Amino acid sequence: MNYRKIFTGLLLMGMVAVLSGFTPIDGDPVDKIIEQISKWFWDNPAEKVYLQTDKPYYAIGDDIWFKAYITLGSDHRLSTLSGVLNVELIDDKDSVKQSIKLPVVNGLTWGDFVLSDSLKEGNYRIRAYTNWMRNAGAEYYYDKTFSVVNAVKNNVFTKTAYTFGTQNNQQKVNALINYTDINGMPYAAKPVSYEVEIGPKTILKGRGVTDVKGDLTIAFVNTQSGPFKSGRIITNIKTSEKKIETKYVTIKAVSDKVDVQFFPEGGNLVNGNYSKIAFKAVGADGQGTEIKGTVTDNQNNQVCTFSSTHLGMGIFSFIPENGKSYKAKITYADGSQNIVDLPAASDAGYSLSVGNSGKDSILIKINPGRIVLNNIDETQILGLIGQSGGTIYYAAKTKPGSKFFITKVAKSKFPSGIVQFTLFSATAEPLNERLVFIQNDEGLKMDISTEKQTYARREKVKIDFWVKDKNGVPEIGSFSAAVTDETKVPVDEASETTIFSHFLLSSDIKGFVEKPNYYFVAPNQKTEADLDVLMLTQGYHRFEWKKLLNDSYPAIEYPAEKTLEISGHLKTPWGKPVVNGKVMLMTTSGQIFLIDTVTDNNGLFCFRNLLFKDSVKFVIQGRTAKDRKNLLITLDNLPVEYAGINKNSAELQVNINEGQASFLQNSKMYYDGLVKYGVIKPTIMLNEVVIKAKKATVEQSENLNGPGNADQVIFGSDLMAGCARLTDCLQGRLFGVIFRNDTAYLIRGGGPMLIVIDGSYADAGFLNDLNGSDIQSIEILKNIEYTSIYGSRGSGGVLIVTTKRGTGGAFYKRDAPGIITYMPKGYYKARTFYSPQYDVAGTNAMATDLRSTVFWKPNLVTDDDGKASFSYFNTDNKGSYRVVIEGIDANGNLGRKVFHYKVE
Repeated sequence: MNYRKIFTGLLLMGMVAVLSGFTPIDGDPVDKIIEQISKWFWDNPAEKVYLQTDKPYYAIGDDIWFKAYITLGSDHRLSTLSGVLNVELIDDKDSVKQSIKLPVVNGLTWGDFVLSDSLKEGNYRIRAYTNWMRNAGAEYYYDKTFSVVNAVKNNVFTKTAYTFGTQNNQQKVNALINYTDINGMPYAAKPVSYEVEIGPKTILKGRGVTDVKGDLTIAFVNTQSGPFKSGRIITNIKTSEKKIETKYVTIKAVSDKVDVQFFPEGGNLVNGNYSKIAFKAVGADGQGTEIKGTVTDNQNNQVCTFSSTHLGMGIFSFIPENGKSYKAKITYADGSQNIVDLPAASDAGYSLSVGNSGKDSILIKINPGRIVLNNIDETQILGLIGQSGGTIYYAAKTKPGSKFFITKVAKSKFPSGIVQFTLFSATAEPLNERLVFIQNDEGLKMDISTEKQTYARREKVKIDFWVKDKNGVPEIGSFSAAVTDETKVPVDEASETTIFSHFLLSSDIKGFVEKPNYYFVAPNQKTEADLDVLMLTQGYHRFEWKKLLNDSYPAIEYPAEKTLEISGHLKTPWGKPVVNGKVMLMTTSGQIFLIDTVTDNNGLFCFRNLLFKDSVKFVIQGRTAKDRKNLLITLDNLPVEYAGINKNSAELQVNINEGQASFLQNSKMYYDGLVKYGVIKPTIMLNEVVIKAKKATVEQSENLNGPGNADQVIFGSDLMAGCARLTDCLQGRLFGVIFRNDTAYLIRGGGPMLIVIDGSYADAGFLNDLNGSDIQSIEILKNIEYTSIYGSRGSGGVLIVTTKRGTGGAFYKRDAPGIITYMPKGYYKARTFYSPQYDVAGTNAMATDLRSTVFWKPNLVTDDDGKASFSYFNTDNKGSYRVVIEGIDANGNLGRKVFHYKVE
């Protein structure tokens, strides 16, 4: 076992002795703890993913550009564990709208999403994870919420204010919705129909008319039991005789209740010991809210006062006394009051106190309660462990029989980030826990320079930047750069997610972290104090000590993906494994490709190190060693990773367009210019009467609108038995659909319907390769409401087929005994950011260049001198431009630099 990173030095107060070294002894509790956490770390190394994106929010018609940094362990070195990254675009109904796989080389990759004009405005999130990260669970994924506005085909803009009350002991909500055009002119005296959804259920339908200000009030009572999770109001406003606009308004909360929690430092409140208690006040919308109050004992004597200092969080101190209980009288921001009990104090246990205000060291104090103090024997010892990211950086134990102890530990012993200190009993039982955030000066030092501070429109700009470590030594590293017009895209720096805030803070702490970059953008004594309070109110969540010490963690279910691979089993018709069977993999997509392998003793075969793009069709053939072909091939498909509920729902914005007038207008002009000059083609919206039935329950569907959101659903059980071909079973059963030469068309006209089988696009001919008994469901999408998400490919309608084995995002069918056709999900080919070269003839095609993302470069590498450069041309927009460069070096040192210049 390697103990090179274990540091000690516990000063024992009562005995005035210093432990200058720590050597584990067989059977010692500290030894057992170190052994178990080391085992856990090597078996479960923690991968993290961070995405730098070009902008904090977007407009329909934009592209989302991103670079992924994947690290491993507490020192944030680029990971070589995983070679494949999954990235998803998810809407506010927790439906995956786009999903891509990217090849990862040395912990780095990059990609993009297109926000087509078929998408709706609203809250979206981008989620990224490796297959290995699935073992830890979705709470460890990179998951960032952002807004998408729509000025392209949106003529109605809303602003909503909520007020709350009660009615018959149920939560009552009043929503005041204001309707205007893009210039802020109200839609007065316009009829509106609406529906209120709480979770999956519609609880209210109604009609109303806007007043002269464009306002409409919708009142409803939350009749759903259980905690509120999500909701929205769907309104249809008739803006003219022939025009109805649909708007979706997010419901973040159904009450104005404030939840206040109190957290004794170290977890215990011990009588007679000086104690710090942190508190956190969170509104029903998930955001921190300010409070103040007083603490009184059971004799109504005031003990202390308190007041939140940042985002509803704060701290107060007092010494609890034996035989007394304590209450907090809270005054909320609206002046209302409430009285709550504080956690009860005990005579047993220990107090664990950490002082983190020192520049170079932290001070740790451990004090026993009265009962413990009176019963300490001469052989009793305690262990103290300080770990970060699964690596132990500090370990010490008390001398036998010690009663009071204190230690000062140098911050330089730890990496920057969250350190978890845990106090253990002699039987290795965790007694107290305290999180501490270490901010060492170990980040990369970055400098950016330009030839001048002010440039002209469409003038060429050359950016030079240098990177050094904390000692001034030039560093080679990988970086990405984004240049935006911050006059059109203003940024709240405190709310940003950055390479520092994610890797060092958000990825290792429980719950939602509000305004994470506040603690990093301009650190000072106040931000450091506020960050320490955050450590007291939110817990570490990488592992649980009791499970770890008892070896009760589940086995690894998802192996690390090094490359794309195709694996499965070759069996006889009776299910017996075929040993040493011959398996061939072939494709004719692009060019002929053929490889073969043999099965092992379990009939398992695997083709590794494959490289192919999405929707490639493979043929797999299996034979015995004696060339018998009446065999069964089954493939290993990973279970689909569903989107789940947004863990950062507090980030959802109710008023998507508020404060975005300049961005909206610029986005519309930019998009119109792209259409005018043929750079993009807009989606054609059709007016059609839609008759909706009750949504069917469809399992395992890859419908981008959400399972069952279709014009018609046919289940496998509805198909007639004995059909020789699937199209024969479907002919006449799909409303508005006709088959010509086995190809599906909508009766109203247009091109062939898009066929999607288990999430993969397929040729029309694939339908007749399926057996009716293989079908779980078929969803028919005809109307623009459902087909628009599929872009131009879905303009002729979409047939979504889910097979009974459709759980892996890949489709395969049996062509003949021992032969199957397979369409796995392959790599997405990332696009290259288009940057016009205005010094080259012929690039001045567009009359006006209004890009809000001026430049994006994901693959910058500094040289031996720590230098890298890039150049680009400004747009036609005047104002302030913002350059953001982020990255990491080979030693895991993180870097971020923001630079501004003017365009006149």
